[in-house]
Amino acid sequence: MKIALGSDHAGFSYKEQIKSFLTSAGHEVCDFGTCSDAPVDYPGFIRPAAEAVARGECERGIVFGGSGNGEAIVANKVRGVRCALCWSLDTARWAREHNDANVLAIGERTIPSALALEIVRVWLTTDFSGGRHAARVRAILQSRANALGLEDVSGNVAIGFSIAADGAFSGRIDRSSGNFEIDGAIRRMLASVSMPPPPGGRYSASVTIRVR
Repeated sequence: MKIALGSDHAGFSYKEQIKSFLTSAGHEVCDFGTCSDAPVDYPGFIRPAAEAVARGECERGIVFGGSGNGEAIVANKVRGVRCALCWSLDTARWAREHNDANVLAIGERTIPSALALEIVRVWLTTDFSGGRHAARVRAILQSRANALGLEDVSGNVAIGFSIAADGAFSGRIDRSSGNFEIDGAIRRMLASVSMPPPPGGRYSASVTIRVR
C-alpha cells in the first residue's frame, strides 16, 4: 500500500517510527515532512499529505501532531478525505469499519508509541463494513456536493465555461464556495496546454469533475 505521511515538530518522532514500521512491512511511504523536531506550522505539511490521498496518488495517509486535533482539522478540509483522530484500537477499528477513513491522525503527546504502532496496524488491516455505514458515508459526500451547488454525488459533473480574449472567466457554477477553486483549476489546465482564446474572440469548453 502507498501511504502519505505528514507531521509537525510535535509528531515528528512518531512519524519516523511509524515510517520505519511501514517500510519494514512492505508499504511504500511518501513523506511530506517535517524533517526534524524544529518548530513548524502544521498546515503546510498536513495538507499536501491529505491532497495526495484525495488525488489518488496514495491509498491512505497518516498525519501526526502533539494532540492530532489540528492535523485532523486540516486534513478534513481537503475534499475526498475522511480523517479520523484515533487514540485506541477500538477507535482505529471503527474509523475504518464505520467511516471508511482514508487518513488517520495520531497525537504523539497523548498515547505511548507502542499503542500508536498498534493503532496503525489495526487501521491498515481493517476493512470498511459497508451496509448501513455506506449510506452515512454517502451522506458526507452529498454534503460536499451540496456545498458546490450540485444535486448528486454519483457519476461525473460537467461544468461549462468560457474565457474571453482578456482572460475574463465565466462558468455555470457561480454560487458555491468551490467556485474559485474550479476557476483556478481551469486556468491552470489551460495554461498547461497553451490554449489562449482567439484574438478578440471567445471560446467555450467544458470540463468534467467528480465530487469526492
